[in-house]
Amino acid sequence: QVQLVESGGGLVQPGGSLRLSCATSGFTLDAYDIAWFRQAPGKERERVSCMSSHGYIYYAEFVKGRFTISRDNVKNMVYLQMNSLKPEDTAVYYCAAHGPGLCFRAPSQYPYWGQGTQVTVSS
Repeated sequence: QVQLVESGGGLVQPGGSLRLSCATSGFTLDAYDIAWFRQAPGKERERVSCMSSHGYIYYAEFVKGRFTISRDNVKNMVYLQMNSLKPEDTAVYYCAAHGPGLCFRAPSQYPYWGQGTQVTVSS
């Protein structure tokens, strides 16, 4: 079955960096769109970044220039490198997958999700 498992979250000071990892199994990674979402307390889940099966990459405006998404189709891994972190980046981060598409915006369009990893940016 399809599984997504995130890791790499933690506590970091403002301006610091973290790299989130998403280990995938049960499907052919390069045939799927993979996205990172986040959800802060009391807020809706929002799309942070996405990489389509065709190589299209999307970044939300609030992370452009700071975050980088990548994937290793041999290792079945997806990564989110997060630099220059801000307190407002504090959230639970999720990786999600759906079949070939256009990196859909809505969480409801992603059938597969990981359990999430907490990122806290605080001094």
